[in-house]
Amino acid sequence: MSDVDSFIDEVTEEVRRDRLFLLLRRWGWVGVLVVVLIVGGAAFNEVRKSRGTSQAQDLGDSILAALAQNQSEDRAASLAAVETQSPGGDAVLNMLLSASQVEAGSEQDAVASLNAIASQGDLPEIYRAIAAFKALLLQSETLPAADRRLQFEALAAPGAPLRLLAEEQLALIDVSEGNVDAAITRLQALRQDAEVGVDQQQRAAQLIVALGGEPEPLIARQG
Repeated sequence: MSDVDSFIDEVTEEVRRDRLFLLLRRWGWVGVLVVVLIVGGAAFNEVRKSRGTSQAQDLGDSILAALAQNQSEDRAASLAAVETQSPGGDAVLNMLLSASQVEAGSEQDAVASLNAIASQGDLPEIYRAIAAFKALLLQSETLPAADRRLQFEALAAPGAPLRLLAEEQLALIDVSEGNVDAAITRLQALRQDAEVGVDQQQRAAQLIVALGGEPEPLIARQG
């Protein structure tokens, strides 16, 4: 290699170092920021997990302390005073609260607690359906049959988690309104449903007999 070539190489290397230095000065903060964000994000997740665990433990302790009350009125009052930080915790609390309110004879308060769960759109459908179903059962003597029918029909929609239980309640409403034929027809269809359980199937058959009907032979299920 000649002296000229050597000199060119040295100058080229020097230029590269100068450019690298300028790039670091201009954009080095980006790398620092990325590192800060990664470390900060990891720390935030750990704090959030720790906070969530702590909140769940505090909620559990508060609920257990409330349930330890001997009198149902005291349990209901203690549960009503518990504060929650999440929709799921609120649903669990209201479900327990409604049970204590029923025991204390405050059925309307229990209905309000259950309806609070049923109206929480961010909860899974099954929890909202259970709450709505229980609230309707508590209002069997106070809510007009037409209103109960309307709400049970919504719970009996195709694909609904409590569809068959709601159909059974609709049959009972038919009976209460003197429409025995409609009740028997509904119960016959209920017994043939592919998703019906044995216990509910037997209940439907017994009710059909009690209404003066004859349970139809069950259709063999393929599977």
